[in-house]
Amino acid sequence: MKYRLLLFFLFAGICGMAQTSNSQENVLITFSNNKTQMQTGENGVLEINVSKKDREKFIEKGYIRYSDFEAKGDGKTDDADAIAAAHAFANKEGLPVKADREASYYIGGRVRTAVIQTDTDFGRAEFIIDDTGVENRSKPVFLVSSTLTPFRLEGFTSLKKNQKNINAPVPGPSLVTVTDAAVRRYIRYGRNQNNGSPQTDIFIVDKDGNVDIKAPIIWDFEQITEITAIPIDQTRLTVRGGIFTTIANQDESKYTYYNRGIEIRRSNVLVDGITHHITGEGEQGAPYSGFLNIRDCSDVTVRNSILTGHKTYQTIGSAGVPVSMGSYDITISRALNISFEHCSQTNDINDRTYWGIMGSNYCKNLVLDHCSFSRFDAHMGVANATIRNSTLGHMGVNAIGTGTFLIENSTLNGRSLINLRPDYGSTWQGEFIIRNCVFVPAGGRESSASLIGGFNAGQHDFGYTAYMPERIVIENLRIDDSNHPEDYEGPAIFDNFNPDMTDDSYEEKYPHVRTKEVVLSNISTESGRELRVSDNPYLFRDVKISN
Repeated sequence: MKYRLLLFFLFAGICGMAQTSNSQENVLITFSNNKTQMQTGENGVLEINVSKKDREKFIEKGYIRYSDFEAKGDGKTDDADAIAAAHAFANKEGLPVKADREASYYIGGRVRTAVIQTDTDFGRAEFIIDDTGVENRSKPVFLVSSTLTPFRLEGFTSLKKNQKNINAPVPGPSLVTVTDAAVRRYIRYGRNQNNGSPQTDIFIVDKDGNVDIKAPIIWDFEQITEITAIPIDQTRLTVRGGIFTTIANQDESKYTYYNRGIEIRRSNVLVDGITHHITGEGEQGAPYSGFLNIRDCSDVTVRNSILTGHKTYQTIGSAGVPVSMGSYDITISRALNISFEHCSQTNDINDRTYWGIMGSNYCKNLVLDHCSFSRFDAHMGVANATIRNSTLGHMGVNAIGTGTFLIENSTLNGRSLINLRPDYGSTWQGEFIIRNCVFVPAGGRESSASLIGGFNAGQHDFGYTAYMPERIVIENLRIDDSNHPEDYEGPAIFDNFNPDMTDDSYEEKYPHVRTKEVVLSNISTESGRELRVSDNPYLFRDVKISN
């Protein structure tokens, strides 16, 4: 018995080391003739004893329910330990998990993360996540994790942009993350200014070290301070159903982000039919980093799900002035091939009291398809993005990045058709393709329309050369600019990216490389006014515009 207990404890420890500190199950399972029961031991370890009879019964049944580990499901009793125990046993035996029918699980603020490594069906069960008294706001309620172990790649000193092969075989398809801490990128400008982040990239290699050309290396790495390979799971894990309600925290409004939802750190995952509500938002509150927090993984699809935008609170930013805090129900970081299909949100996508629902960093190949969201956003860069058959609300499309940004068959309600984020240099190194879309400037409020928004005075070092898309193709666009000011001259292709630069006497210390070509086809306006170049035509005097 002692040998079996020690063996499992070591196995759990190895699995924990394979992920981040959050993925340590902190669970100890033993098997004996005694009855099935659990208790919290030293250092918060969840100690579970499963009777041999129950183990045989569970395995024969072929799945685990939370009630098998004494979850009450009455909406009052804290069921966090029972839920974590059910998943820990299911993970060990390779069994799927099912929530109990008609159950309502209350999850309080104690530190207890349920680790999901097998298919899970929440069904129509309700989960009440109470954030009014949380011990550790950074610990997720559920963590979808892999059993595969990341490993360091040795012998690397450099990598080149668009390199085709890393010249190192790996055991199988892997997600590679690489960092050069000596180089700073994304040096933010404005009210949330900062000193940037270490140069980071993420890409996929096959067993022979070939880089997936759909997600290329985007930086030169003259030196490498860290490089890690995360094996990609070849079987899909499915998390289905569930009606989740977060009772919002009442903390001071400052940048102390809460991560109290479902964190996904495994590749090849389908999330299908999840609903998330928020209640209890008051006069103040700390922001959220995402009920769905997807990071360090690839090939994740979220389908048929309904999420909720968070109330916007203000704080004092790093520049010492008031700022609105980003608070998200979806966050995607260092992740590739992430898709949202047939998803929406519970609150009005044009209600400006709620922050935009999504944020992302260091991602490649993001897709929204048949979605209705208040915002698409890429903070610290996305390589290739697609929005199709969707509606975007008051915060519209905000992005910086590289590659191709395709928007088709969609309706956009932002201030611009696409806003190139000024705080990161309004940069996109690649092209925009916009087809068969409707643009409603500012969601129908009075405004002067511009298609491509942004600002760059050419005086700030962002840690990279800032580009505008080299080529922009716009086909079959209807601009509903019927609500416009009296002095409106018609929609502009480009916003006034630098009002001070009106002749060649202005010097850009860090030049903003502007668009070379715009191709237009079948552009119509509700106002009847013609599409023009910009309020500042000097900036775009060299752009070739063809119809």
